[in-house]
Amino acid sequence: MPRPSQRRIDAASAAAERLAASRAPLICPLCERPIPPEAKSSRHHLTPRLKGGTHLGTVQLHQICHSAIHARFSETELASKLNDVEALRADRELAEFIAWVQTKRPDFHAPTRMTRERRASRKPSD
Repeated sequence: MPRPSQRRIDAASAAAERLAASRAPLICPLCERPIPPEAKSSRHHLTPRLKGGTHLGTVQLHQICHSAIHARFSETELASKLNDVEALRADRELAEFIAWVQTKRPDFHAPTRMTRERRASRKPSD
């Protein structure tokens, strides 16, 4: 029986690693909980598309985590100072949300409302 070439062995190993990775649950980089297939999730543009981030990096987040980001911050804030996961996790207000959501099941979802301060800042002056 002929021995397989090193190239074929490497290709088979890479294919096996890709298959294993596809079976592993995704991890939300914000709350660090698994994202099971049945959980609501979405892709977050680290730099908002409206601010030039169409072809820049994205991350897969639980929908509740994604909604929490956009309920708290404007597109300008996200583009200028919160355009990576570490900066988002370091924000005090979002850190409180993360601590709370980490106590929930990985498939937990609830509606997210805009913060009172942000809602008030969007209202036109009388």
